[in-house]
Amino acid sequence: MKKSKFSEAPIAFILRQADEGASVAEVCRKADISDATFYNWRKRYGGLTPSEVKRLGQL
Repeated sequence: MKKSKFSEAPIAFILRQADEGASVAEVCRKADISDATFYNWRKRYGGLTPSEVKRLGQL
């Protein structure tokens, strides 16, 4: 399985940018990720703070 180039904190930051009103296409372009990756992350990590995402990764 390929290792992600993003850790938990950048994922939470990217998701928060979209929640604050930036368009998904713009956020994905800036982060250099696909729309599918964004939506997979949102399904998995949506609504979590960076500390909660980090704790989830440790489990």
